[in-house]
Amino acid sequence: MDDRPILGVTMGDPSGSGSEIIVKAWADPDVQRMARMVVLGDADWMRQAFAITGMAGAVRPIRQVSEAAFAPDTLDVLQATDQDLSDVVFAQVQAKAGQVAYDCVIAGVDLALAGEIDAVVTSALNKEALNLAGHHHDGHTELLAERCGVKGVTMMLAAGDFCVTHVSTHCSLRQAIERAKAERILAVIRLTDAALRQIGIENPRLAVAGLNPHSGEGGLFGDEEIREIGPAIERARAEGFNVHPIPVPPDTVFYLMAEHGAFDAVVAMYHDQGHIPTKLIGFAEGVNITLGLPIIRTSVDHGTNFGKAGKGTAYATSLIAAMRAAVELASGKR
Repeated sequence: MDDRPILGVTMGDPSGSGSEIIVKAWADPDVQRMARMVVLGDADWMRQAFAITGMAGAVRPIRQVSEAAFAPDTLDVLQATDQDLSDVVFAQVQAKAGQVAYDCVIAGVDLALAGEIDAVVTSALNKEALNLAGHHHDGHTELLAERCGVKGVTMMLAAGDFCVTHVSTHCSLRQAIERAKAERILAVIRLTDAALRQIGIENPRLAVAGLNPHSGEGGLFGDEEIREIGPAIERARAEGFNVHPIPVPPDTVFYLMAEHGAFDAVVAMYHDQGHIPTKLIGFAEGVNITLGLPIIRTSVDHGTNFGKAGKGTAYATSLIAAMRAAVELASGKR
C-alpha cells in the first residue's frame, strides 16, 4: 500500500514561474519519495514547462484524482481550468492569468474538502491579476478562508525551525494597529500551538511580540501592550498554553528564537514585523502555511517571479520546502 500523502499542487499564475518550479520539484528524488503529486492546472502549459526547463518527463492529463498513475516518469495534471492559455504572455499582469490561478486554487480546496487529496500546495498568484479577473481578495489566505467557510485564520511563515504567525497580514499599518486586539491575539496563539503540536512539538514554547518600540516601555511609547497584548497572554497562560509571560520587544524576540532557540514560534502583530525577519533568515526556503482551515494548505513564500518566467531559471527550493511541510502536517493529522 502506498501511504505517501497526495498533494494537490496548484499551477499558480501562468504568467509567472509556477509551472517551471513545479516540474523541477516533481523531478526531485526526495519529493517523489515523500509524496504523490497531482498538478492542478493545464496540461499543455505544464508540457511547455518541461520544454522550457529541459527536465525529462511526460504529462498525463486526468479529469479526477482517481485516474492519477503517480508514475516516476510521468506528471499527472488534473485540468482545473477551461481558460484558453494560447494568448497568455509571460511576465505580464493579465486578467485571464488571474482567472487561471483562481480556478486552480478553487479546485484544490474542493478536492481537499472532499478528502481526495491530503493537502493543497499553492504556487504564487498575482493579486492584481486576480482582481482584474473579478476576484477581489487580498491574496490566497482570504480566498481560502472564504471557500472553506471560515473566518478565524492566520498565516504562519516557517524557515526551518524559525516560525512566525501573524495577528494581521494584508492591511494598512493603521488597520493593523487597530486589529491588535486581545481576542484576535488569543485566537492566533491557539492556532499556533495547535499547528506546532500537529508536526510533533509536544509543548510548544511561544512568545508574543510587542507592537510598539520596547513593547511600549510601560506605556511611554504606546499602551497596546498593557490594554490588549498582555491580557491576551494572561488568558492564554490560564488556558495552559506555554507562552512567555510578557510581550517581548519586537527588536529582540526574533533574535532570541533564531540564535538561542528560546521559542518554537513567535506571534507577530502585523505583516512586516513577521515577514522581514523570516525572509532574512531563510528567503529561499521559506514556507507559508495557513492555520485555521479545515484543510492543510502550504505555499511558496515568494511571488510569481516574473523576472525569471519562461526562462527555466527559477529555483524550486521554496516549493519543495512547502511540499515537505504539507507532508509533515498531513502525517500529523493522520
